[in-house]
Amino acid sequence: MAVEGGAKCIKYLLFFFNFLFWICGLALIILGVLAQLALNNTLAIEKASVSAVPLVVIVVGVIVFFIAFFGCCGAFRESHCMITTFSVLLSFIVLIQIGAAIAGYIYRGKLNEIVDSDLKDMVSKYTNSSAEFKKAVDEMQKDLKCCGMNSSADWTSFGPDGTSVPDSCCIKQTLGCGKGAMQDADKVYQKGCLSFVKDYLRKNVQLVIVAAVVIAFLQVLGIVFACILMKSIRSGYQVM
Repeated sequence: MAVEGGAKCIKYLLFFFNFLFWICGLALIILGVLAQLALNNTLAIEKASVSAVPLVVIVVGVIVFFIAFFGCCGAFRESHCMITTFSVLLSFIVLIQIGAAIAGYIYRGKLNEIVDSDLKDMVSKYTNSSAEFKKAVDEMQKDLKCCGMNSSADWTSFGPDGTSVPDSCCIKQTLGCGKGAMQDADKVYQKGCLSFVKDYLRKNVQLVIVAAVVIAFLQVLGIVFACILMKSIRSGYQVM
């Protein structure tokens, strides 16, 4: 009876774990969508290696979502086959996450280079770019309250006088407020966007790391519960 009670407890723990895991998958999907919107509408970063990250998060979220549903069904029906499949798939996901974490650690140093390159392009391409690109740059400067890459002086080629900046650099924005106001700290933000963008990315990376640790812990716990339940089912114990 003790083994039966323990197996029954594991069954419901596995079901509860998969419910949490299902929520984690949904959270990853939402996080990926929000990150994609932030990159498209705020940061104006065009490198495929950066833009693809939110898409990877969304795909992983969808996979996690369905694996959790599979695990819930397996636990509820006490199906050895379904729980075994769930354990294998979940172990595979954990291995992928470990590989992604290692790749991210190796790749982390290149993030600043990508940001530097894209913000330089932001300034040089602004005049002759599409309306969508200009809007993205303007939104970034408005939201982050910054101007140019390193400082407002990056916009020297913006106007023929060499002292004008886009109106999105202005503290109080009105039409033509940036004309001849590059060095006027009372009218134009003097600090560049580079440091703000790096801080933004750094904070979000930290949040992703914390979330990844929590999810990985839940995944490993789920694999352990699944293995215990598989052993109980295979031994012929009735856990209902």
